[in-house]
Amino acid sequence: MKKFSSIFVVLTGLLAITGPAAWAGAAKMSTDPGRVQWDAQVEYERAVLTVSMPGGEVVRQEFDARQALIFDLATVEGAKDGAYKFELRLMPQIDASLRKALADARKSGDEAAMARLRAQLPESAVQSGGFMVQAGTVVMQEGREPQGDKKSATAAGSVRNVTAEDQVIPDDLIVQGSACVGLDCVNNENFGFDTIRLKENNLRIHFDDTSTQAGFPANDWRLIANDSAGGGISKFSIEDSTGARTPFTVEAGATTNSIYVDSTGRVGFRTSTPVLDLHVNTSNTPSIRLEQNNSGGFTAQTWDVAGNEANFFVRDVTGGSRLPFRIRPGAPTSSIDISADGDVGIGTAGPESKLHVFGGNTSDVIVGMGPNPDGSPGTESAFNLFYAGATIGRAAAILNVRPDSGATAPNPSLRFWTANVEHMIIDNQGFVGLGGIANPTSPIHHLNGATLSAGGAWLNGSSRGTKQDIAELAADEALSTLQNLAPVKFAYKVDPNEGYVGFIAEDVPALVATSDRKNLSSMDIVAVLTKVVQEQQKTIDELAAKVAELEKKK
Repeated sequence: MKKFSSIFVVLTGLLAITGPAAWAGAAKMSTDPGRVQWDAQVEYERAVLTVSMPGGEVVRQEFDARQALIFDLATVEGAKDGAYKFELRLMPQIDASLRKALADARKSGDEAAMARLRAQLPESAVQSGGFMVQAGTVVMQEGREPQGDKKSATAAGSVRNVTAEDQVIPDDLIVQGSACVGLDCVNNENFGFDTIRLKENNLRIHFDDTSTQAGFPANDWRLIANDSAGGGISKFSIEDSTGARTPFTVEAGATTNSIYVDSTGRVGFRTSTPVLDLHVNTSNTPSIRLEQNNSGGFTAQTWDVAGNEANFFVRDVTGGSRLPFRIRPGAPTSSIDISADGDVGIGTAGPESKLHVFGGNTSDVIVGMGPNPDGSPGTESAFNLFYAGATIGRAAAILNVRPDSGATAPNPSLRFWTANVEHMIIDNQGFVGLGGIANPTSPIHHLNGATLSAGGAWLNGSSRGTKQDIAELAADEALSTLQNLAPVKFAYKVDPNEGYVGFIAEDVPALVATSDRKNLSSMDIVAVLTKVVQEQQKTIDELAAKVAELEKKK
C-alpha cells in the first residue's frame, strides 16, 4: 500500500486520538451528590436518556429541548449503589416539509423515495458512558486516567528502569516466545498460555490504514479494553475510529455464551448449542425489543416480541404496554392460518374465503368473509355465516351480507338462509322481507302478503292470489259462531298492569279457532261479525219494506 505524506500521517493520528467515542462532545456531563446532568453542545429537538442500573433495571426518560437533561436518584425507584451505564440520544431537528414527505412515502410504500429522503436527515448525536453511586452519592472522576512515561516507568518486579529509546526494525520481527507490550510489563513476566499480552492502565490496539490509492479501503479501527475515564465502564469494544463510532461492545460480567456462533452459522444468545438460526435462551421470558426512535422523522414506537410459560405475545410498549396479540401454550395447529392467496383460516388449514372460522367438528359454526367458493351469484363481496359441514357453500348459509352494488338487488342487504332458501332480508332502506320476499316494498313484508305500512298499520295479506279453497260463509254458521263467542276481560301475564278485552283461544268456536288453539286472528272474527250483520241488515230491510206496504194501505 502507498504511504501518506508525513503531515497527513500526523493529522490521521490526531483524528484517531481525539475522535474515538461517537459524538463524544455532544453533551458535557457534570455531577452533583444526588444527580447527573448533561449540557447539550449541539442543537436537538428531543432527547432520550436510557440508564441501566445495578441489577439490570433500565430507566428511560424523554426530554424536549427546553428541559434540563437530568438523572435524579431521588426520583428513580430502585436506585441503589453500584455501577450505572447511560446512553444519551439527541434527536435532530427535522424540517416539517421533510417530515411530511417521509410520512407520505411511508404511507404509499415508495421505498425509493424513502431512501432518498432519509439521506437528507441529520444524524442523531449519541453519547454513552457510566458513573458510580456509592453511599447514595454519585461518584464521577473528571478527566481521563493519565498515561505513564515510558522513559522513566518502573514496574513492580522490574530489574531495571526502562530507558531505551524507540527502536525501528527495518525487517521482519520474529519472537520465538511470548511478547508483552505496555508500561507495566516486567522482566520474567509469567505469560502462562498467553502469546501476546498488553499490560498497562490504558489498553488500545489501533489499526491505522494508510492507503492513499483511489478505490482502496482506508478506514481506521481500534480495539478498546475499558473506558479511560473515572466511573467509566469495564468493557471490550471495536471502534470505527475514522467514523467515530463504536459498533460493538461487550461489558465485563456478561454471562458465558452471551453470543455464540456455532460451526453451522447458527447464533445462540446465552447458549452454546443453538438449535435454529437464532436461539434465545434465558430463565424468564426471552424477548426481542423493536424500538423506533424519532430521529428518522417518524413517531417513536416500541414493540416487544416475547414468550414464556403463560403466553407468546406482542407488547405495545409505547401504547401503555398493552398486549394486542397473544397465543396461549397448547393452542391447536392452524388456530390462525393464512393461505397463499391471502385467505385467513381460524381453526382450519384450508380457508375457503377471506375469513374462514371453523371448529373441531361439523356442528361448529363456520364464518366466511368474501365470495362463496361455489360461485353463488351476488356473493362476490360478502360476509357469510355457515353451519353443519366443513365445506362453505350457499346451501349451508344461514346469514349472508351483500355490500356490493353488483349483486342481486337490493344492496347492500343482510340475508338469512337455510337449506339454500332465503327466509329473511333486511334491505338498504331497512325494510324487512320474511318467508322468501327478496325485495320488500314496506317496512315489514311477508310472503303471505301481510305487511306493516309506513304509517304503522298492520295489513293482513288478503289477495286472491295467496288463497285457495275459497267458499262463501253460511249465515247460520256465522250466527252460531257469534252466539258462542264469549268476550272476557283479562291482563297478559307479562304485563299484569294493563287490561284488555277479547277472547280465549281455547274457548272460541271451531270456525275461528287455530289448529293449536293458542292464537286468534281478528280477521276471522271480523268476517263472522260481517256475515251476521249482513244477514241482520237483510232482515231489517225486509221488515222496513213490510212496514212501508202497511203504511200505504191506511
